[in-house]
Amino acid sequence: MIERQFDTLTFTQTIYDQTKQKLSFKAKTKEEAIEWQRKLRRKLTELLGGFPKRKTPLKPKILETKELKIKDHNQQTIRYTRQTIIFNSRKNLSVYGYFLTPKEAEIPNSCIICLPGHGRGVDDIVGIEEDGSLRETYGGYQKDFALQCVANGFSAFAIEQLGFGHRRDERAREAGSGVSSCQPAAGAALLLGETMIGWRVYDVMRVIDYLEMRPEVDVGRVAVMGISGGGTTALFSSALDLRIKAAVVSGYFNTFRDSIMSMPHCICNYIPSILKWAEMYDIAGLIAPRPLFIESGMEDPIFPVEATKRAYEKIRKIYSIFGAEDKLDIEIFKGGHEFYGRKAFNFLKKILIE
Repeated sequence: MIERQFDTLTFTQTIYDQTKQKLSFKAKTKEEAIEWQRKLRRKLTELLGGFPKRKTPLKPKILETKELKIKDHNQQTIRYTRQTIIFNSRKNLSVYGYFLTPKEAEIPNSCIICLPGHGRGVDDIVGIEEDGSLRETYGGYQKDFALQCVANGFSAFAIEQLGFGHRRDERAREAGSGVSSCQPAAGAALLLGETMIGWRVYDVMRVIDYLEMRPEVDVGRVAVMGISGGGTTALFSSALDLRIKAAVVSGYFNTFRDSIMSMPHCICNYIPSILKWAEMYDIAGLIAPRPLFIESGMEDPIFPVEATKRAYEKIRKIYSIFGAEDKLDIEIFKGGHEFYGRKAFNFLKKILIE
C-alpha cells in the first residue's frame, strides 16, 4: 500500500527539519562570533533586498507642536511636548511621526524609536483616538507604549510603519482605520526582489539620521522598541544598524518554524530564502553584545511562548560567547498578544539613563 500525505504543515515542517541553515551560529570564540556576525549581516541585507546606495535628503518639517499631558500607571500626571514631523526617507517616500519630549527631560536626552504593530498605526501608541481626541490613560493592545517611554523619562520618536495608518494606499483608507496596505505593498516588494521588512528597517535607519540633527537627542543613547509587527522591525533594524544601543522586542521573538511558517501571518513578515541561512534567534544574535530585552505573553496565539523560550536559550548562548549575558533579559507575562513593559523600562533605564 502506498502511503499518502495531504497535510501542508507536516510537509513544510518536514522540509524545515531537513534544511541546514548555512549561517546558523556555531562560533566557539568571540572572534569567530564577530566574523559570523559580519557574514550574516551581509547576507541578511541581501535577502531583505538591499538598501539605497545614495541617501535622499531628509528635508524634515515640523507640522505641529502641542503641550499635552496624560496619567501614568500610578495616576501621576505626565506633561510632555508632542511634535508632528514628516521627512523623506527615500525617493518618492516620506515618513510620518511624533516626537515626544518629557517636560522635565535632561538635554540632550536618550531617545527611543517606537514602532507600532498592525492596527490603527502610530496614533494608537501615542494616545490619539480615532476621532482625534486624546486618551486619558494607556489603552489598546499596544498600551500607548510611546507615552510610557515619556513617563519613564525618555524622549520618543514614534513613527508610522509603512503600510499602516498615515502611510497607506487609498483602498486601505476607504476600508477603515485598522486596515493596513501590507497587501499589496509587501507583495509588490517581493515581486521587485525586495521586502517590506527591508523597507521598514531602512525607515528606522533614516530616523536615526534625523535624530542626529536634533541637539536635544543624545545619539549615543538611541534605542528601538516595538510590538508585534513593530517588534519585527525593532529586531531586524537593531540587528543591522549598530547605532542602535538597545532593543525591546515585544510580541514577536520566536522561531520562524513555530510561528511565521506554521500559522497565518501578514505577508509583510516574509523574507524569501531566510531559512536556508538562519533562524530568528540567529538574527537576534546580530544584536549581541548590545542590550536586548524580549517580552512575550503566555497566551499569545500567534507567537507560541514555548517556542519563544527555546529561542531565548539559543540567543543566550550567543550572548555568553560575547561575555554579555547581563545585557540580555526576558519577561514572560500572563497575557496575550499585547505590550507589557513592566521589566522592559527598568532594563532600558539601566542602559540609557543610570
